[in-house]
Amino acid sequence: MEWGFNAPVSGPLSGVKDLTRIVTEGEAIGYSFCTLSDHIAIPREVLAKYPYSDTGEFPGRSRGDRHEQLIAVAFAAAKTTKLRLVTSVMVVPHRPAVLTGKMLSTIDVLSGGRLTLGIGAGWCKEEFEVLGTEPFEERGAVTDEYILAFREMWTKDNPKFSGKYVKFADIYVDPLPVQKNIPIWVGGESGPALRRTAKLGDGWYPIGTNPQFRLDTMDRFRGGIDRLHKYARDVGRDPKSIALAYRITQLGKDIPDKADNGDRRLFSGETAQIVEDLRGFRDLGVGYIDFNFSGPNAEAVVASMRRFREDVLAKV
Repeated sequence: MEWGFNAPVSGPLSGVKDLTRIVTEGEAIGYSFCTLSDHIAIPREVLAKYPYSDTGEFPGRSRGDRHEQLIAVAFAAAKTTKLRLVTSVMVVPHRPAVLTGKMLSTIDVLSGGRLTLGIGAGWCKEEFEVLGTEPFEERGAVTDEYILAFREMWTKDNPKFSGKYVKFADIYVDPLPVQKNIPIWVGGESGPALRRTAKLGDGWYPIGTNPQFRLDTMDRFRGGIDRLHKYARDVGRDPKSIALAYRITQLGKDIPDKADNGDRRLFSGETAQIVEDLRGFRDLGVGYIDFNFSGPNAEAVVASMRRFREDVLAKV
């Protein structure tokens, strides 16, 4: 298994000095990848429900100052040499397809092939409206078409595409990515997200806290994998060709011991229980897990990352 950490793109630790320290020391400690989140212009009034909290409230810490995701990814790539950069996740419809495909290809080239594209269709209608995207209601279809357009751009010397939302032909988009195909991890836990993963994704990248599609117990997560594998077989894919990743936003004593169905909640409790859960994920075929580390300053965040690496991850 490979371990990752979230790199701050907002708040007091997202400044040049602190962000640089966190990504470089995370790499030195031995984490394989870092994740960077995405919001371009957050409306001051958000009526849409945030999918990953029980109340549907958008976390207050997510408002305010925030770097543009892809520029932050390029910055982190320039400060590191081995660390993989994962968009967690990029809201696909928020940016024009050809421009975005070119930016992602450039990041992959300049990072030496270290980009993984975590993607989502988006949830905040107000942000779509501010950005002047295709209609919010069509975001799933837009996402699927953009993915196909990206792959055409990344793999063909003379790319051509003609769809409802994207059209291009007779263009140069060199240099192509260092990777033959930039891996795409599909975020989300719903039926559409699972079907998108089965049809178009290189990996599934859920969060367990979506109250509509909880994956916060071992049985629930195993059931999610089973559904994904069924969708994969339905479209003629080998389920084993789809990587499994998972994002952990909280763990240990910060979360309740029990899920809402009475079963033990994943990654709750003591160190030994967290280690056992991680081993269980490994046995299910999960290859990538990332964590949030917080603290009042970069020194505290790095210390927490190091301690967790030594006290928990070394025992898995």
